[in-house]
Formats: sequence, structure tokens, C-alpha cells
Amino acid sequence: MLENLNKYRVILASNSPRRKELLSGLGIDYVVRTLPDVDEAYPDTLVEGEIPEYISREKAAAYRPTMEEDELLITADTIVWLDGQVLGKPVGRQGAMEMLRLLSGKSHQVFTGVCLTTTEWQKSFVVSSDVLFDHLSEEEIEYYVDRYSPMDKAGAYGIQEWIGYIGVKSISGSFYNIMGLPVQRLYRELRNL
Repeated sequence: MLENLNKYRVILASNSPRRKELLSGLGIDYVVRTLPDVDEAYPDTLVEGEIPEYISREKAAAYRPTMEEDELLITADTIVWLDGQVLGKPVGRQGAMEMLRLLSGKSHQVFTGVCLTTTEWQKSFVVSSDVLFDHLSEEEIEYYVDRYSPMDKAGAYGIQEWIGYIGVKSISGSFYNIMGLPVQRLYRELRNL
């Protein structure tokens, strides 16, 4: 379906198993290329979707000097936005538990910024989804944190895991965006290149 990509060597700049799974689901041939210690800082004047879109462009900037002319680089970043603050990846067990306590019984937004880059051009976009969590008991929070891997996930949760099964009351927007890659929008953007 995406024959127009045949002229490119598609590179996913991510070690995320979820992003790899989702991009593979589009039937795209790609390779993974990662750089160590890519800076994910952003200006404190940015809010909501501006943050991951900025970070996705900054990630691309780190790769651009090493890119070949036939390469198409995909970078992405996902944040959870709750009550005017970013919930990034948690630090340690207690940090993960605190994030889940904050999300419990509330609605939040998940923003993913995606940047498509070649040596000649760049295009970025952001997708948002709304997530409503049910009230989570302390026992449920501990169970999830101790049995799953929330440390590498924005907001300390993976919607596709147990906590999503029992805790998410509703979503509005792309489910896959919440997982870390808005594949429907990405497909449209790639098709229109």
C-alpha cells in the first residue's frame, strides 16, 4: 500500500518494543537505529502537544548529520498530560506508584509527537487522545507496578497491559497513540509523501 516509500530506506529511531510492533503492523520494511543519550529536554514554555512534537524534532536533529540521501527517519515522543503537568517516565517503584495514584479516577491526555525527516525535508505532527481512569485501589497499583514494566512508559502505564484492562474506563482518540505511535495518522502522512 505504501509503494511510494520504496525509494527510501525507512529508519525507526526508537528502541520501544511498542513502536516497533506498531510500525511493523503497517507492513513497512524498516530498520531500527538508535543513538545513546539523545537529549529529551524541552523549553518550559511549551505545553501539551508542543512538548512531544518539539522532542521528536530534537531527536531527529541528533540523527540528521549521519543520514544518507535515501533515508527516511521516523522519530517520536509520547507524554501524559494531567492537570497542567507532564507525567513522563517514572523514576523507581515509588515514582510509578505515585503517578498511578495521580491518574486514578481522573481524565488525562496522551500526546505523541512524530517527526518524519530526510536530508532534504522534515515534517512533524502531534496526535492527542483522552483517557479516563477508574479509581484504582492501592492493591491494584502495587500489583501492576510489581508485575509489569511501567518504568519505560510515560505516565507509568501501558494501556495494552493489565492496568489498561482493569483501569481504563474510556478513551477518546487513537488507542495506538496511547501505546506510543499514532499509526493511523502516520499511515496517512506516509501515504501523502
